[in-house]
Amino acid sequence: MDNSLISQFSNAVANSKLLAQKPDNATLLKLYALYKQATEGDINVPEPENPFDFVARAKHQAWQELKGITKDASMSQYIQLVETLQQNS
Repeated sequence: MDNSLISQFSNAVANSKLLAQKPDNATLLKLYALYKQATEGDINVPEPENPFDFVARAKHQAWQELKGITKDASMSQYIQLVETLQQNS
């Protein structure tokens, strides 16, 4: 894995916590899923059992949709998304 990419990813993770305004829920889910895919790879946890835990279900679904994307590609997408959010805030 490219150390430069890892460094940029770490910076983007830190910057995501410093955004001037909180992103909408869809964007937050995308950030979550990209982060999980970048750090853990393909989803490795079962679907939440509680049908009323909408947040956990949404997070699971968002991560599931990224299955097969490489860790490097996920990091790059995360970095780009955070940069876009920084420019728009």
